[in-house]
Amino acid sequence: MNPSALFVDPPTLHLSLPHPCGYLPDLQAATMFVDSTWPVDPHLYEWLLERGFRRSGSHVYRPCCPDCTACLPVRLPVQRFHPQRSLRRVQEKNRDLSVSVHPARYNDERFALYLDYLQTRHASGPMAAAEPHDFTEFLLCDWGETRFVEFRLGQRLLAVAVMDVLPGSLSAVYTFFDPRQHQRSLGSVAVLWQVQHAIQQQLPNLYLGYWIKNCRKMAYKARFQPMEGYSRQQWSFSTL
Repeated sequence: MNPSALFVDPPTLHLSLPHPCGYLPDLQAATMFVDSTWPVDPHLYEWLLERGFRRSGSHVYRPCCPDCTACLPVRLPVQRFHPQRSLRRVQEKNRDLSVSVHPARYNDERFALYLDYLQTRHASGPMAAAEPHDFTEFLLCDWGETRFVEFRLGQRLLAVAVMDVLPGSLSAVYTFFDPRQHQRSLGSVAVLWQVQHAIQQQLPNLYLGYWIKNCRKMAYKARFQPMEGYSRQQWSFSTL
């Protein structure tokens, strides 16, 4: 898409001060973000996604670290994806779950699961003390079309995938789940469902955020191949 069709003037970008990296210990990070007064909509955001940006709440950003390029934006061309044997086993193991799609809204049940997930899986991080307004500010977006995909065992909520629906793609924003159900690989279940949904909607790509080679928490993304990575202003197939 021609950027001149999107805005008359280019967006104003800001660069944060260096701060400790949340993924790689002992490294400093910096973040480039779009001015909050710049009008974003799903078309413009998709254009930015194609250039390595992501969102947190309604804020659009990308890493811009002076001495590190470890954060690789990745996306999955869904028509080329064929699940490996381990992922097929994950699908089989979770056939007892029901799935439903909802508008992205806060409720107490979702927040309780979100807080349990953070306090178990990210206990040492700043998000572990989340309040209801943190849930809303991080996951919801006032200019986009966001959906909550719920995975339930009977009436029990086990996982929620936060998904942005864009004109030509899907974007996996975040997933939180019951941390005691680790044998189910619920993060991978969420990605597998979104892949199938993109195929059904005839959308070519599922954006999966950033991947860092030496970050254990991101290792699951390497299970989804063939993956494209964005580097040097172009997308190319990468072996994660």
